[in-house]
Amino acid sequence: MEWLSIIPFLLVIPIAVKTKQVLPGLFAGLLVGSYLIAPSLTGGLQKMVSYLVKGLIDPKNITILLFLYVFSGLVGMIKMTGGIRGFVEEASSRIKTKREALILTYLSTLGTFAAPSFRFVTVAPIMRALLKKVKMSTQELGFVIETTATPVIVLIPIATAFVGYMTSIVDIALKNENIKADSFDLFIKSIPFNFFSFVMIAVGLYLSFFHHSKSTETSDPAKIGKEDDGDDWHDCDPAVGKELPEKPWNLILPLFLTVTLTLLLTWWDGYKKTKDGILTAFISADVMESMLTALLFTTLFSFFFFRLQKVKTSELLSGFIAGGNELMSVIVLLAVVWGLSSVTEDLGFSTFITGYAEHIPSIAVVPILFLFGSAISYFIGSAWGTWGILMPLGVSMSQASGISLPLVIGAVFASGTFGAFASPLSDDTNTIARILNLSVVEYAKYKLKPALIAAFITAVLYGATVFFY
Repeated sequence: MEWLSIIPFLLVIPIAVKTKQVLPGLFAGLLVGSYLIAPSLTGGLQKMVSYLVKGLIDPKNITILLFLYVFSGLVGMIKMTGGIRGFVEEASSRIKTKREALILTYLSTLGTFAAPSFRFVTVAPIMRALLKKVKMSTQELGFVIETTATPVIVLIPIATAFVGYMTSIVDIALKNENIKADSFDLFIKSIPFNFFSFVMIAVGLYLSFFHHSKSTETSDPAKIGKEDDGDDWHDCDPAVGKELPEKPWNLILPLFLTVTLTLLLTWWDGYKKTKDGILTAFISADVMESMLTALLFTTLFSFFFFRLQKVKTSELLSGFIAGGNELMSVIVLLAVVWGLSSVTEDLGFSTFITGYAEHIPSIAVVPILFLFGSAISYFIGSAWGTWGILMPLGVSMSQASGISLPLVIGAVFASGTFGAFASPLSDDTNTIARILNLSVVEYAKYKLKPALIAAFITAVLYGATVFFY
């Protein structure tokens, strides 16, 4: 009866592609899978609830959800106290040349790598304010900024909104296959195999420093490096609105504190367990717990820091809750992904995949997995949704074909990164287009060709790498 385990996935992908939303497909897969296990009028619903609750009460999962909500809440407070606007104003007043602006784009990654949306509202308004100095088309400028967002963030193993989710879906896939391994350790080992990210970063660097811009604007070649006379960059995002104060330290200090404390607490947690060197300590540490502790401390510190500036408690709480609620859709997504994974495992998904994957040539497994995942992520516009759908499949195929787990995990993460970067439905594409005042469709078309070239190079690299791992 293991063939029944594929039914939820056969529902998830077409529904997600049809609705252009990942959540309806995942929910349908969870619901149908629950009814396959408990085929009675209310039995399926009760089973679905039990799967959802099981995922939500897991201590590791609760840590991830808390981190995401508190992180987004902290960003909400930083926005409403003028931290982002102040940083943008300060940076735009100091930068005089295109090279300085682009160097800032890359250097700012060191402080704004927590999430793509956070990078966009921090960096994109600066570039829009400096458009006349940068002398690039807005499409090319958006492309460069995006190559420093998701493609970079998925390679960073600490203090990002992605780490917890990425390690959690690896952990789920490992449990489904009864593999005893550390999910964070495998995530670290998979980073060098996210070839798509490295290729896109290289393309961004080339466009930034070695390519002389030609017109990519559909309307007028003379628009390069210019903006409409009536266009005010303060209107591009609420985080840089004119009504907000200009206080760059309200951004710089919390970010510095979060990153520094995360590194220190992660090292200390690992050192207490191993009494060994720095690298061993980091590998042995409970990274999510350390990240959450650092974030909670930073949030409390920031709250009192903002109160010293006479910001009302009610305003800070409103900003925190509004910020945290922005990630509620992601939290719901995680709950459904965790539930769906449990359903498919109970239906025997691993056994089913193992029986068929062994007939696929090993050299083709990873490239096919990457290309299949890239197609899914492009049509649904969600990296996280793609990872949740594809990771159990990838790990099962890895076990059946004897291919390196880090290589397969890296390919799954790379496939989701493709969609986040290239899809016209992705949050990344739509946020950048809104801030830079671009047509979403035209901007997505502009990005698609280099993204497809990068995907082809990535697939070839995966095919070649299989011989060595």
